[in-house]
Amino acid sequence: MFKILKEKLNIFKKKLSEEVSVEESAGIIGKKINEKRLDEILDEFEISLLEADVAYDVAEEIRSRIRERVLGLKIKIGTDPEKVVEQIIKETLINILSNSNFDLLEEIEKSEKPYVIMFLGINGTGKTTTIAKIARQIQKMGLVPVIAAADTFRAGAIEQLEYHANKLNVTLIKHQPGSDPASVAFDAISHAKSKGKHVVLIDTAGRMQTNKNLIEEMKKIKRVAKPNHTIFVGDALAGNDIINQAKTFDENVGFDSIILCKVDADAKGGAAISLSFEIKKPIIFLGIGQGYEDIIKFDPKFIIDKIFNSTSP
Repeated sequence: MFKILKEKLNIFKKKLSEEVSVEESAGIIGKKINEKRLDEILDEFEISLLEADVAYDVAEEIRSRIRERVLGLKIKIGTDPEKVVEQIIKETLINILSNSNFDLLEEIEKSEKPYVIMFLGINGTGKTTTIAKIARQIQKMGLVPVIAAADTFRAGAIEQLEYHANKLNVTLIKHQPGSDPASVAFDAISHAKSKGKHVVLIDTAGRMQTNKNLIEEMKKIKRVAKPNHTIFVGDALAGNDIINQAKTFDENVGFDSIILCKVDADAKGGAAISLSFEIKKPIIFLGIGQGYEDIIKFDPKFIIDKIFNSTSP
């Protein structure tokens, strides 16, 4: 996980620490780093971030914040310069990731029922499996979910949801392929109200985010369902394209938070660093496998640990 980003950051950390560990004077070790040399190292570092799929604006922001912290840096005798530099990088990344502080499960617990969640995202991101994982999380809370198969234009999407619903013993509301997706969402909410079920999870079509018919379809579902919360499901392996996908869905339909899937298979790590900062919406969960339990609440410290812990897979 995040192998490439880990390698790039380690190289940068070593180069930078070498520039602040030369002289001793009055209990201070180090020299004021040469500004020109610092900029050379930071230029290389910014390119490395871009190669690790960190979005350009985010790479610029990270570069700027680290430059401000390091310029003029001196270190006390007995302190490991590399550790000091590492701490600066960690704190910078944690601040970049600090947008993500919304607790969906806590919000569901305290809200009026049924609580309605709408899911957006293109095909192949892991949206269907993510809905099943969230259904399992809701069950563990002692609540009863119902799933709406509102991607009516792809029979395979209904079949996939049906498979997961059967395995989890969750009611699936579905119509015939090609029927009105908004009516499926409406019927699922009506079912939840009449049966005393607590959470409605609405799947939606996952064609490309540039498809105008898809966007209009999403808008109609949202008008009819009036979801309490809308989630964009993104694929960590999509690189910078995930930013474009998220922006298009947010500008045209709107969403409240992000679930990032396939993080366990992401060697670069840029999407996890960039997405929340660029979109200004919280990442609330990370998908780290295919099982129903392979989902964790987002924590910036998890990302930082995977980047800097040499024993992390």
